[in-house]
Amino acid sequence: MAHLGSRRQRALALPVGLALTASLGFLPGAVASAAPLDESAATATATGPKMSYVVNTKGGHGTSASVKRAIVRAGGTVVKAYDQIGVIVVHSQNPDFGQQIRRAKGVSSAGATRTAPLTPVGITEEGTTQRLSAAEASKAAAAAAPGQEPLESNQWDLRAIGADKAAKVDDGSSKVTVGVIDTGVDDTHPDLAPNFSKSQSANCVGGVADSSEGAWRPYSDGSDHGTHVAGTIASPRNGLGIAGVAPGVKLAGIKVSEPGTSLFFTEAVVCGFVWAAEHDIDVTNNSYYVDPWMFNCKDDPDQKALLDSLTRATKYAERKGALNVAAAGNSDFDLSADEILDDSSPNDTTPGDRIIDPSECLDVPTQLPGVVTVTATGDKNVKSYYSSYGYGVADIAAPGGDKWQIPATPDANGRVLSTVLGGGYGYKQGTSMATPHVAGVAALLKSAHPKASPAQLQRLLKKQADNPGCPSHVYDSAGNWVEATTCEGGKNYNGYYGAGIADALDAVTEK
Repeated sequence: MAHLGSRRQRALALPVGLALTASLGFLPGAVASAAPLDESAATATATGPKMSYVVNTKGGHGTSASVKRAIVRAGGTVVKAYDQIGVIVVHSQNPDFGQQIRRAKGVSSAGATRTAPLTPVGITEEGTTQRLSAAEASKAAAAAAPGQEPLESNQWDLRAIGADKAAKVDDGSSKVTVGVIDTGVDDTHPDLAPNFSKSQSANCVGGVADSSEGAWRPYSDGSDHGTHVAGTIASPRNGLGIAGVAPGVKLAGIKVSEPGTSLFFTEAVVCGFVWAAEHDIDVTNNSYYVDPWMFNCKDDPDQKALLDSLTRATKYAERKGALNVAAAGNSDFDLSADEILDDSSPNDTTPGDRIIDPSECLDVPTQLPGVVTVTATGDKNVKSYYSSYGYGVADIAAPGGDKWQIPATPDANGRVLSTVLGGGYGYKQGTSMATPHVAGVAALLKSAHPKASPAQLQRLLKKQADNPGCPSHVYDSAGNWVEATTCEGGKNYNGYYGAGIADALDAVTEK
């Protein structure tokens, strides 16, 4: 959401469209004075643009026939009912649908999943990938040590967490699957194909899973973000290019980005978590935030509904055995601060400035209960200049890259090298790149502890992490080495690294 090559930062690349007017009925407070919905009334007239909604039923599980009838009466069409979590995906052209359905009996919350109609809003590719040239690949291969992958000499990030040494002990079990909820995964890439699980992959765009052949792949004009993430997690040691943190585990691709965009809307993400829950996925990697709001505020009826749906979906995946791992974000925000300026929301129409309270307005999925929040580090093992953080929010850190922290590798590139579209390799940086390192370590832990629950896996993740404590200095966005005045906490826990920096070797050697 970038920028820096990471989908996890959205503040620097925004689609621009027409602002949604107040007449569409999405303003906070509009529900309070409304009369109860008369379910015997005629079906509402469809006069506006087609919009997407989520309707959450009371009790958190099971959708009732009466709510579905109320949806029809309010001018809505049920697209998908996730009865197992009480979330219904709806389309409607009734400008007052949100207000009306929130008054229906059995409805806990309901809201629009976007501020633009159901049409593509333009390409929002997140920055550029720095592709590895043939000359650079040859240089890396010449520097590779015996037993290394051809490009492994440029993977400073693997060495930073001991993943190269861990692979000699345990490279992970093929019975463990990491689901990459992202822009799609190119399973035809030769450095991903051996570990890819088609039966656990799908396209969830629009809120309905499509598991037909290749549906999980990126669009032809799409982003390589999910493919890059996948390589970091589990590219096999097969003598072709790079190595993943857990090269023996399986990968699944769950595409949730809109066609021609890198926007991730609630209905698709809910579908992604439910799919993961019901297809034996052990770890989900979430290197994004759910659009169009960088933060979803509980006092807004639409945003509250999105929070409710996503919380239900992530908790369902967790109950079914999946540990959910998510990126903290690339805006250098202190997520434990009293106030944050969000100037990028909504990013599907015209963003505006708003001051939010991060305890009431959440960055999702990373701030949802039970989700592991990952911050980013560079080659010097200090917080990357762009990484968001927060005391009481950050759980664990991992290499995400930092252009100011330059390693002594053949190419001297401080970003993370991984797989990209077209069978190639390239560099990106961001908390999007840090998160798959943690997902990979979690997969190694799950391999070693196959009966561990998601909560137990999270405790194991934090136990094996190495915490350097708050640094004295960090790089700022201009590359200046400045005092680290915003880090709170000590060596057991702090706001920059949470419990510490992930350690793959400890994950496979410590009992």
